[in-house]
Amino acid sequence: MLDELIHSPVRLSIMATLAAAEEADFRFLRESLEISDSLLSKHAAQLEASGYIRVTKGFVDKRASTWYSLTEDGRTAFARYRRTLADILGGPAADDAKPDTRPHS
Repeated sequence: MLDELIHSPVRLSIMATLAAAEEADFRFLRESLEISDSLLSKHAAQLEASGYIRVTKGFVDKRASTWYSLTEDGRTAFARYRRTLADILGGPAADDAKPDTRPHS
């Protein structure tokens, strides 16, 4: 069964982005995912509460900054999610589909 927490499009995008990096800052995630500050904050808080991501706050050049990274539990959950999705997509229905080999005019 797919992890409902990850399955939300925004949270899935956050998890996928963080899986490809050690950490990412708030601005990078917001701009990469093309979402509002409030939407990112809301979904990141849900992932943090689940233990899937770690949120670190600090300062860069006297400006407050927030960084996000996957926890070990988050990496495990995301890997499990990907395996489950691959199993679903790679099931018999996908194997039975025949490509259209008719000539196109």
